[in-house]
Order: sequence, then structure tokens, then C-alpha cells
Amino acid sequence: MRGLRSFLVLLVVAAGLGAYLYFVESKREPGDAKKNEKVFAGVESDKIDRVSVKSDKGETTTVEKKSDKWQQTQPATVEADGAELSGIVSNLASLEVQRVVDEQATDFKQYGLDPARIEVAFKAGGQDRRLLIGQKTPSGTDLYAKVPDKPRVFLISSYLESTFNKTAFDLRDKTVIRIDHDKIDSLDITSADRAVKLAKSGSDWRVKAPVDARADFGAVDGIIGRLNTAQMKAIAAPNPTDLKEYGLDKPSLTVTLGSGSSQAGLAIGKAAAEGTTYARDLSRPMVFTIENALVDELKKPADDFRVKDIFDARAFNTTRVEAVRNGQTVAFEKAGEKWKQVAPAAKDADATKVDALLSALTGARASGFVDKTTALDKPELAVTMKYEDGKKQERVVFGRQGSDAFARRDGDVGAAKIDAATLEGIIKALDALK
Repeated sequence: MRGLRSFLVLLVVAAGLGAYLYFVESKREPGDAKKNEKVFAGVESDKIDRVSVKSDKGETTTVEKKSDKWQQTQPATVEADGAELSGIVSNLASLEVQRVVDEQATDFKQYGLDPARIEVAFKAGGQDRRLLIGQKTPSGTDLYAKVPDKPRVFLISSYLESTFNKTAFDLRDKTVIRIDHDKIDSLDITSADRAVKLAKSGSDWRVKAPVDARADFGAVDGIIGRLNTAQMKAIAAPNPTDLKEYGLDKPSLTVTLGSGSSQAGLAIGKAAAEGTTYARDLSRPMVFTIENALVDELKKPADDFRVKDIFDARAFNTTRVEAVRNGQTVAFEKAGEKWKQVAPAAKDADATKVDALLSALTGARASGFVDKTTALDKPELAVTMKYEDGKKQERVVFGRQGSDAFARRDGDVGAAKIDAATLEGIIKALDALK
């Protein structure tokens, strides 16, 4: 009986507490939740114009904003990494106290704050401020921190260590080669055994060497984009005295990017450590390392930059298709939404079957390229297509040699190798229209 009475008392207390909490919370204004205290109240990120970081390695780096651009002034005068600085200043301005550990601490060594493991000093609005960062808490979720003029030790989020713990290399500009992506109009990649030359005309790229052929815009733009965003992995020598040590006296690969009359160049040397390769921007003496992945992309054969689609036309924008096979010509033209056969005799055409032929033609892709073949000396099939309201025209011949099939566009050198089943599919779709 006593146990039941105790249970009932607890039930009444719990109900009363629940009612109280409900009443209090229902009266609370929206957004009335307690906000964490800012470490540097009133500091705005865009007003910070100098930052000095002492990393846990003991290296001090100072960066200053000049004309809205960050420049490293210590240990060397070089351009700074704007993205890294943006992360630092925005986090300094928004930095919050997660919890106060000790308001009147006297033993700072236990927190890794005597001396501080990491120091971040900055100037904002003419006022100098400093943040001292110590060890991580035992749980690893926070960092002990303080400001120099107060004994209070507080916690900040541990993820900020990667933001504030920066070396001089971290904070410098690590651009591999200085180019304006949108203004590049030529790209040459040269090694001892090959030379790939690409040139831009209007909005289109074209392979100029080792053959003259259409270039795949996406492939060319992709490699230029990789060069534009590539970052150094490390600096091997700021002012090398002997380039032979890095394989740069006779580079294994040289990349030249043109923009009008100006050029930028990148020389690739020998392999370095941990998946990197030595390289040098030809406008600077410095030797640095880059990822092997970039080097591998630059070593791609010329064929990788060529357009693989046999036709530029697409089924939806084609207005005329003409095929010549075994000395006979058959042609179809689009009138509105309908297709008509115009040769050898005029009559209505089955739109579904014409679409099947167009799909077979425009779906043809090269699996590789050859310089010469006798397969096209006497073509098995020649197809001419007009597209974009008849403003553009292209002609392609098809042939076989043994079990292989080939195609060549008018004006192209060499031929594209295609799957034999692709040619069979085109002929089958053409025969279906008889």
C-alpha cells in the first residue's frame, strides 16, 4: 500500500511539473532561445584587414588586405589564398563560446594554453585582438580557448582547428599556372614523342596536330579547367639552382596556353614523393609539386580530345537526309511535322521509320581513329544530312575492312573506327524505308 501511495505522489509531482513547463514554454516568445556569447562581439568579417597565425608547428604567418586582396607579408611577400582567408575572418567574426570551463583560471597549462598551442591575432576597425587555442577536450568535440586579457577559459568547436591552424604554405596562393580560363584560345601539349595542338575558333575547338580534326569542346575545356584550378601540393625549391635535380632541365612534358598574343607555360619534371610530380610555371623560378592525376590527364593521347560523334546533326534538328548505296540514292525531307521521300520518287514517308534511321545515324560514335584505311576507297554507304533549318550540312562515308567498320566525314583526315553492329543498324533502318 505504501508503494502505491509513493507512486501516486510522484505521479502528481510529475504532472504538476509538466503543467508548469507547458505554461512557461507557451508564454516564451519565438526565437527566445538562449544564444551563445560571441567571443569577439561587434567584429565584422569585412572589417578585418590583418591576420597573423602561429600554427602548432611554431610557424608564424602574417597576411594583410590591400585593395580588397589578401597578401602574405611574413615570412615572404607573396599573394595569399583568398579562400583560406575568407574562412578565417568569417569564423573569427562568428566565433561563439560553447561553454565556460573556468571564469578565474590560474593554471592554463592543463588546457594547453601556457603556452597556447595555436594563436590567431587580427586587426579589425583599427583594434588588435587575439585568440589563444589550446588542446582538445577529452571527448574531442571542443577546443580550450581564451583571450589574452582575461583569465576565463572557454570552449570553441573542435572543427575550427583546421580553419585556424594554418602554415605559411596553407595561407599563400597555391595556383599552379596563372591563366584566365575564358580567354584561352590555344593549347599545346608537347613531349619527346608527341605533340598535341588545339586551337579555338569562335566557340569551337579543333585539333590541329597530330591531325586536323574536330575537337570535343567538353574534353578541351575540361583540361583547361583542371589547369586553371590546379593547386600546388608543396614547394620543393623557391629559387632552385639546378633544375636537373627535378627533371626540369629537360621537361618530360610542356604545356603552353595561349590567349591572343600572350602565353603561359607549365613544365612537368620527374616523379616526386607520395603521388606527386615536380613542375614549374615558366613565368616563375619556383619548383613545386602537383598531383599525378593532373599529369596523367595531360598525357592523354590526341584522340581523347577528338569528337567521337560521327554526325553533329541530331534527330530533332535534321531537315533532310540522303543516302547513296549500291549506286542508288534515297532522300527524305521534313515538311512541318511530317517526313516525305523526295528521291527516287516523291511520296509520304513513315515518320517512325525515318526517326529510327536518324537515331541510328546520330547515335554512331567512334571507338578509335586510324590514319589510313582502304575500307573507304569504295564506300558501302554515303550519307548527307542537313540540319538547323538547312543552314548546316555534313556528309559521311561508311565502309568495311574485314570485320571492322569505318566512317569518314568530308574534310577529315584519316577515318573513325566504329562498331560493325552500328553500320549494320544504319543499313537495317535504311532498308526498312524501302
